[in-house]
Amino acid sequence: MLEKLFDTMDWPRPERVEAWQEIVGRSLMSVEMSVDSPGSFQASLVGADLGVAQLAGLSYSSKVVRRPARLIRSSDPEMYCVALVSRGRQIISQSRREAVGEAGGLVVYASTRPYEVKVDGGHGTARCLVAQVPRPLLPFARDRLDSLLATLLPADEGVGALLAQFLTRLADDSGSYRAADAPRLGTVLLDLLSALVAHHLDDTAVVPQESRERALILQIKSFAHRHLSDSRLCADSIASAHHISTRHLHRTFRSNGQTIAAWIREQRLESARRDLLDAALVHQPIHVIATRWGFTHPAAFSRTFRTAYGISPQDFRHHAHVRPGTDC
Repeated sequence: MLEKLFDTMDWPRPERVEAWQEIVGRSLMSVEMSVDSPGSFQASLVGADLGVAQLAGLSYSSKVVRRPARLIRSSDPEMYCVALVSRGRQIISQSRREAVGEAGGLVVYASTRPYEVKVDGGHGTARCLVAQVPRPLLPFARDRLDSLLATLLPADEGVGALLAQFLTRLADDSGSYRAADAPRLGTVLLDLLSALVAHHLDDTAVVPQESRERALILQIKSFAHRHLSDSRLCADSIASAHHISTRHLHRTFRSNGQTIAAWIREQRLESARRDLLDAALVHQPIHVIATRWGFTHPAAFSRTFRTAYGISPQDFRHHAHVRPGTDC
């Protein structure tokens, strides 16, 4: 999914900074930059067009980036951006505010106002993922959106954590996706970003109902994945955790084409199946694996597993780990 767009290793040293500035201008937005040591400057860029959104993965040496008013007047893609910092330290200044982004932090900024970014990659390179969506696609007034510019948002809880996980997985598992998946992934990204902005503006009412429902399903799935080992996980506990009625939960999940109970059972079975395939766990009793994934009764787990996969857990593990040419 993410394709290589640039690497300074492909360029002669004297041309690297200028070439980097040019590719950033074409792929993201026009900027100016200054580098302390042009001869040792390193940078790379990968990117994906997701239809309603774009995703870029950037790695670069320490530098200062500026987007002055004159560049905005000459070319403005009108993008609202969120950067997930994965390494290094990046200080973003915009609209008289300053956000210090470090590993695991989410920072928002926009192409429509001047900004400055000071990047400290330490002894290596700084890294971040940048998601961009056209500002007109976000259902918020311009002044409301601007109130979040150069703001550090939590990426370890709530919708922020969900967005950070989504961006990271897109970057890490990009080979698992096909080109046809891009528009759907772009819609998910837009929904999550809209939900994140709405949360911090306390303005969820303006987000379209379909977007709210899709974001809610993602939140529910993320929560359930973290609690699959809890045998008490059920529709009532999930609804309570998300401050919605159980009826609302069932209605929302049915729109996803499956009941919540069936989905939880499917995720637990798949997790147990992966553990049965794991050679490092080959001596762990099957009932221990079943219990780890929320199955409290071994016999019921065996029946459910056989119904789903057409084979008992014991036989499945045996066939998975028997060496070719042997009987055991």
